[in-house]
Formats: sequence, C-alpha cells, structure tokens
Amino acid sequence: MTETPLKPAKTLFQCDFDGTITVNDISFLILDRYARGDWRGILELYKKGDITVGEFNSRAFSLVNEDRETLTGYVLDNYRIRPGFNELLNYCKDKNYRFIIVSNGLDFYIKAIINDLGLSNLETRSAKARFGQNCIDAVYEGPDGNVVADGFKEAFSRHFINQGYRIIYAGNGASDAPAARLAHHAFATESLVKRLDEVKAPFFQFDNLGEIVTRLRELNGS
Repeated sequence: MTETPLKPAKTLFQCDFDGTITVNDISFLILDRYARGDWRGILELYKKGDITVGEFNSRAFSLVNEDRETLTGYVLDNYRIRPGFNELLNYCKDKNYRFIIVSNGLDFYIKAIINDLGLSNLETRSAKARFGQNCIDAVYEGPDGNVVADGFKEAFSRHFINQGYRIIYAGNGASDAPAARLAHHAFATESLVKRLDEVKAPFFQFDNLGEIVTRLRELNGS
C-alpha cells in the first residue's frame, strides 16, 4: 500500500459498527436471545452468498417480536466496546476528519449504545428498524433516500467519494469488503482480513482501535 500522507480537510473515516466498534455483534446477541426460529440457518444462506445481508436481517429479525424497550435494555446490559474507540474518535477530531458509522445493523440499538457512551452527536447510517406487532422489519435507504437491496456500505462510500472525500475505512466482515476496497486506507479485523487477502486488496490489520491511531500517526508523521 502506498503510504501517502492524508489531507485532513477532506478526509472521512467510515466505520462499521457490529464487531468493529463493538466486540460482539449486537444483532447476533439479540437474535440468540429472542429469535423464535432458526435464524442461524438464515445466516448460513447469507454466508454462502444465497441471500444479501439486507435480506438476512429482514428475515432473521422477522423472528423477533419483543418491543423496543425490552431489546434496548438487553443490549445496554450486554454490549462491549472494542478498546481504543475514544482514542480513535479523539484522533479524528484533532485531525478534522469527519467520522461516520455506516452499518448493516439496526438503528435502534446503535443509537442506544452511542447515547449510552455520551456520543449522541456521532453521525450514523444504518438499517431503519420498524417494530410491528409480531416482528421487526429492517429497511436500508441509500444516500439518495431510495431503498437499497444490497451494497449499503459501498453505496455510501461512493457517495462520499463523489463529494470529494478521501476515505479511511475500518470493518470486520464480508459486507465491508467492497467499501474497504474503495478506501484510500483500509483497516481490517476478523473475517474481513481473509476476504481482502483473497482479492489481494491492500489493508492494515488491527485488533484494537488504538492500533489504527498508531498507524495513522505513522502515515501522517504525527
């Protein structure tokens, strides 16, 4: 990877949420506890490429019929943040990088967690959760406001690039790969490492978010 210094004025840090900012996948926590059916069978269909991540979330969360308050309380009792998150946010603030979470997760629990952390001003883009009488529906809207069937994260990356941003990307899963490949610098953990290796895409590996800051300081010389 060419280690070109970053220009703060038009740099955007696009970050995944589940398994990247959080240690555990929050949607999986909810589904393990509350889904009324074989949601992991649906997950296997997604892993094999038979369905999109959006279809997975729609089908899996249709098995959950708990109310928002119950699920939010469970999430707030069980989430864990990956070490170095505040360090990363502070670095981006110091460098005037726009920081935005773009996630396939559901908005209600992402907002609950960032509010719990005292970070309610963070920008987020994610699935809109609609609570019905017997299920939760997950709807993805792209940058233009239209429903996106697949490639939610990539759609926002392309939108930001078209706005003139240079993107730094961090993620952990297969759905992050297309967006990570568009980034000026990509940071990967967990299964995203293997996915980017397979396509010979450049990236830096991390275990905690503070390691991203260390690498960015090396790239910037500060």
